[in-house]
Parts: sequence; C-alpha cells; structure tokens
Amino acid sequence: MRESGGLALVRRIGRRVEALGRRARRSHRLAFVVLLLVQLVIAIASRVWMTLVPASFLIVPLVVGGVLLQFGELVALTGITTALGSFAVLSRGLTLPRLGFVLVLLVVGWILITSAKVRSRLGVAGTRSESMLMELRDTLTAQGEMPKLPSGWRVEVAIQSARGSTFSGDFVVSTMHGDILEVALVDVSGKGIDAGTRALLLSGAFGGLLGVVREEEFLSSANRYIRRQDWDDDFATVVHVVLDLRTGDFDVRTAGHPPAIHFDAWTGRWQTRDADGPLLGLMESPEFKVNQGQLKLGDALFLYSDGMVETPRRDIGRGTDRLIGHAERLVAQGFLGAAAHLVASAGGPGDDSAIVIIHRTPA
Repeated sequence: MRESGGLALVRRIGRRVEALGRRARRSHRLAFVVLLLVQLVIAIASRVWMTLVPASFLIVPLVVGGVLLQFGELVALTGITTALGSFAVLSRGLTLPRLGFVLVLLVVGWILITSAKVRSRLGVAGTRSESMLMELRDTLTAQGEMPKLPSGWRVEVAIQSARGSTFSGDFVVSTMHGDILEVALVDVSGKGIDAGTRALLLSGAFGGLLGVVREEEFLSSANRYIRRQDWDDDFATVVHVVLDLRTGDFDVRTAGHPPAIHFDAWTGRWQTRDADGPLLGLMESPEFKVNQGQLKLGDALFLYSDGMVETPRRDIGRGTDRLIGHAERLVAQGFLGAAAHLVASAGGPGDDSAIVIIHRTPA
C-alpha cells in the first residue's frame, strides 16, 4: 500500500510539473516572471550562503529561458541574470575566476539570444518552431502513405534522405479511384533539408492533382504549377504510373526521371519502361510520351529516384543494372521488405533515395 501511495504521489507530482510546463509554454510573460524571481532568489542565496548555493546555479534558469521565452524577454532575462551574477560574485572581491564566471554568463546568454533571434523570424518562441518542423515532416510522410490495395496486390515505399536528415527532396503521392491506382514519385532539385520545403509545397499540390485531372494531363498540370512558382533554376523530375488493378494494365509517364523497371515473373526478365519527357518547370508546354504494359501474376514494377542509381562515379545505366542485381536476389522472397532493403543497400548516402515497388502477388 505504501509503495502504491508513493507511486501515486510521484505521478501526481509529474502531472503537476507537466501542466506547469504546458502553461509556461503558452504564457511567456508568466514564465519570464517566474524565472526572474528564481534568479533573484538564487543570487541572494548565493550571496548569503556562498558555500551552499554556488552562483553557477544562475545558468540553469537562463537556459530554461532560452527554451521558453520570446526574444525580447530572453534579452531582458540575460541582462538581469548577468547583473545579479556580477553582484553575487564580484561583491566578494575582484578576482580572475569571478570575472571568468561573469564572462561565462555573458557567453551563454549570447548563444541563447542568437538562437532565439533565428526562431523569432518565424514569429514563434521556444520549442514551438521545432514542433512546427516536426509537424511539417510528419505531414510530408503522411502524404506518401499508399491507399489500401485489394487482395492480390502489395505496394512498398521507402525513402532515405541525404546525410540522415528527416527531410527529403524525394516524395511519393498516390490515390485510388475505383480500380485505378495512381502513383507519382517526385524528385525535387536539391538534397535533404534544402529541398524539403519545396518538396512539402509540391507534395500538397501534386496530391491534389492526382485523381482530379485526367491521367494523361497530370504531368502537364504539374509543370504549369511549377512554372507559376517562378523558382530560379529549380525543377522536379517525376515518374507517374496509372495502374488498372483489375487487369494489371499500366501506363508509365516520366518527366526527366529514371525509367521504371518491370520484372516479368514468367520469363524472369527485367525490362526498363522508359517514356522520355522533359524536366518539370523548364519548358512552357512540354509533351510527355506514354509506355504501356501489363503486370501479370508475380510481376512487379519498380519506381525509383536517381539517388538509387546515379553517383558522381557511376552513370544511370550502370546504376540501373546494379539496382536490378540487388532486386533479383529478392525474387525468391516475393519482394517482401524489398523497398527498405534496396534503399539501404543501393541508395547513395550523399543523395536522397526513394523507391516504390508495386507487386502483383501470385495466387
């Protein structure tokens, strides 16, 4: 019973602390006043009981203020903390270590103020800017989720950002209307977080176009949208697939993108499905050809970005052969988990890599 009561007490205290933290994040003025009072108490206690309360405790509330406060409030807290620290330390006598402590306070405050100034450009304070970035990342990830396919079909998606960033210039959008599945794999110019903002913008726009415009007009509509953005020397490549889930018939259209790869389970052959088309955003009214085929039982269709096949030391042709070699080893397991495996084994670490595998599972 005692252990249960103690555990309940700890939980209540934890909830109170969490509630206070949420309230402090919402009310910056309240947090500023509380931190100011804490700094005042620490400074007085350090002056009275210098052996029990070191003046270095002043750094802790200052760091907390860097997380919770707005830019102007943080500047005020830094100045007041420096003044209180100087009073608590230098009133005992002017020595080099005490001057060094005041200098450390100033340096810590300067670092926190610099960081807060960057966040203030977004009009948000504290950890809210980081939360916004995480929400944007989650939105980009959620838009790449595939619709639920009927029995006999399986689709896998894997995306790996350059240099371990959580933002990627590669993204996938898809929709299903009736028995028609539309998938577009897009590669935005740039790498990692540099291309992440444009990828987020385009993923919403391209996701809205899928299933709304006619399949053969999707790339033309996407090209007009990018042209309206008036970006300087920025472009996007796309591979767009329209698949009839009843018959397995598919259309592939590409815009400056590596060709899709079709695995024929009956012959064991691998065939590239190329449909030459210009990069999106560079021409006013481009034309996009179509490559048609059919997925029979056991067949698979691979869509991938250039990060999977191209490196500074290897051209796309050799990279495609290498990707096929990796994929061929996964035929026996029915390509189960193949997307994540191929991104990890064939994807280039210095570029964004993405792959989509559509597999018509055998009976």
